[in-house]
Amino acid sequence: MPPRPENQPGPIEEGAIDRAAEAQLEKRESGLQSKLPPRQVTMIGLGSTIGTGLFLGSAISVKLAGPAVVFSFAAGALVALTVMWALAEMAVEHPAPGSFGLYAEMYLHPWAGFAVRYTYWLCLVMVVGSEVVAGAIYCAFWFPQVPAPVWIALFSVALVIINTLSIEDFGSIEYWFAMIKVVTILVFLVLGAMLLAGIGFPRIGTANFTAHGGFMPHGWSGVGLGMVMAIFSYLGLEIVGATAGEASDPKTTVPRALRRTLGWLAVFYLGGLLLVVGIVPWTEIGLGQSPFVRVFERVGIPAASHIMNFVVLSAALSSALANLYFCARLLFSLARGGFAPATLGRLSKRGMPVATLLASSVGLLLALVLAKLFAATAFVFLIGVAFFGGPFIWLMTLATHVAFRLRLARENRAFVKISPLGVWSSLAGIAALLAVLVSTWWIPDFHVAILAGPPWLAFLTVCYFIWRKFQPRKNRV
Repeated sequence: MPPRPENQPGPIEEGAIDRAAEAQLEKRESGLQSKLPPRQVTMIGLGSTIGTGLFLGSAISVKLAGPAVVFSFAAGALVALTVMWALAEMAVEHPAPGSFGLYAEMYLHPWAGFAVRYTYWLCLVMVVGSEVVAGAIYCAFWFPQVPAPVWIALFSVALVIINTLSIEDFGSIEYWFAMIKVVTILVFLVLGAMLLAGIGFPRIGTANFTAHGGFMPHGWSGVGLGMVMAIFSYLGLEIVGATAGEASDPKTTVPRALRRTLGWLAVFYLGGLLLVVGIVPWTEIGLGQSPFVRVFERVGIPAASHIMNFVVLSAALSSALANLYFCARLLFSLARGGFAPATLGRLSKRGMPVATLLASSVGLLLALVLAKLFAATAFVFLIGVAFFGGPFIWLMTLATHVAFRLRLARENRAFVKISPLGVWSSLAGIAALLAVLVSTWWIPDFHVAILAGPPWLAFLTVCYFIWRKFQPRKNRV
């Protein structure tokens, strides 16, 4: 590993952190431009969280829970709320692009910061790759003669270029990309409610909520299993915390953006799914066209399939753009902390981490190659790590918050209290997430998460201690 510059501190000594060390750790991640306004921070959160899943029916959750899927997503929102409280409190105290990865390093252990950031970086690389591939599939709807690799290459280059622009330009582009999804969902909510109520259209009513086995055809166990997919649907909320290093006023912008992002997500998911299972029999969800297309065709909107194809294309690219943004910040944080080559910690003249962006793009390319050549082996393992990584990151964030609260109480330090329940909300969230991880065993599509997660953590642990052995002590804070 290249030597670290003298003015750039490395990782902390195990068990040796104090107030001065905390300030030094924040300082090591400085240099990014603090110019993102609250509205753009909120849209970055929505852009990263709302992918194509909602538009394509959230079929897995509906199949597991039936119309009671709204209970699954309501419970998922409560778990996300505990993460939002935890992350907001820590972001106000330590506004830095490393976000929950840096906080884990500060309050748990350097290994935790190492494992959290590398795990989530790999997760996001996989997510960006899947969204780019999805974008190519959507373009085939209009241009079937154009090979998919052409679209993948074009989208990948465009995503990289946009992420090298100034933070103001990036924020503006992602804002309008995400706005397409938001407007589409709002239109769907209004038209869907009108269809159910019979306002201007033949009334559908509420029959679909109780037909086909009742409101809870699979009982509370189905609701619990449906919560697994609900948790995955709210993942991405935590990316708002990473904007703290580039928000115009992070101590007020980040908590406000987190509240708004979670609030809108709850409205969109709960309202959208309630209308989906009300308009389309839940037994038909996932079979054939999107419920959004059905609603738009039913109210007489012309070319509904073309409109929705454009929407899901923009949703995929918006998600990829926001997640690539966070990929670069995670690797930048790792480099500034000494966990990655120091050259990746450099910034462009515009204050953008271009080196980490290009490195993340190489990771994206490798993921696409693995998907093509080793779909049944290596790629399946990486998908499992991605499935495991989301809940793991939330677990570590909540555990960090518990340690954060306990240390500040021990030091009698004043701080902005956002979580009304303190450590108890984080402990409740940890219990719920552990239950979710265990329950994935009963969902065949998620077996790979349980199988891939522990080996991945073991691999990271070996890498960490090898790295620690060769890291000069003078480079540690």
